[in-house]
Amino acid sequence: MTDIEATRERILDAAEELFYGQGIQAVGMDAVRSASGVTLRRLYQVFPSKGALVEAYLLRRDERWRRSLAAHVDQADGPPAERVLVVFDWLRHWFEEPDFRGCAFVNSFGELGATAPEVAEAAQRHKEAFRRYLAGLVDDAGAPGTVAASLALLAEGAITTAAITGSPLPADQAREAAKVLLGAEAAT
Repeated sequence: MTDIEATRERILDAAEELFYGQGIQAVGMDAVRSASGVTLRRLYQVFPSKGALVEAYLLRRDERWRRSLAAHVDQADGPPAERVLVVFDWLRHWFEEPDFRGCAFVNSFGELGATAPEVAEAAQRHKEAFRRYLAGLVDDAGAPGTVAASLALLAEGAITTAAITGSPLPADQAREAAKVLLGAEAAT
């Protein structure tokens, strides 16, 4: 890893912790500079604006989140329908993390909305990639494609509810609902 890559990673690590933990609007570039241990000049050389940093933070978070989910699902044994349900097990593990604050994309969009098109686009890409991933699992399980959209809504509702309540139980509840939905579709 080159020096510039290492610096970029340090900045993104600091930005992710601060943005996800405190919110994008509450965190200034000076706080990111301080937490990353780089000079303000170096920070702006790597990320010319806060918008560029926010976009890079969301892109990296998306890649890590989806990679972690896929790795967890890939380790699942059992029939294809079980792999669908394992998504909700992974969500539960995520909800149990001490720094869990909900979906970074929903949070960012909620803060900045239409005033930051790069945030809206990143959120839309993330949600669409998640829906496509679920659609692949649903297809492998032999369920109709329409089930994927319903499962995505279950997952999104579980994420939001877990963030609001501070409880991992919404993942279990969504998993049970997913079981019913997959069973009902298999029976028709």
